[in-house]
Amino acid sequence: MAGGGFCRLPNGTVVVALTLTRPSGGTGTGTGPSAGTGPGAPVRVLVHAANRARALTRLRNLGLRAVYLRGNDRPPTPDEITAVLHHPDGLLWRAAPQAGQELWHPIRALLGPAGHAGPARPAA
Repeated sequence: MAGGGFCRLPNGTVVVALTLTRPSGGTGTGTGPSAGTGPGAPVRVLVHAANRARALTRLRNLGLRAVYLRGNDRPPTPDEITAVLHHPDGLLWRAAPQAGQELWHPIRALLGPAGHAGPARPAA
């Protein structure tokens, strides 16, 4: 993984920030600076959870399988922490090489209509 880090908040929870590659199934929002980025482009993902392990589990449960946090070389900025704390889902993303004033997007905009990053799930 390119870069990531975490920050422990005073109430004991953590905010994890990771730079991941955009999954191939994602649709994006279709507007703004991230509209031209396709599959494989880097995105910055923020997760608010009780601890680091649960933050990574939340991403893995959405289909982002190769998610690891090694080190703390790019922890979340105060603006990123504020953004993820004020979002009801606690999962946000935006294009990694930040261009201008791109807003944060909910994670479902990254994952596409299926709601997960993996291939289509077969019917049982």
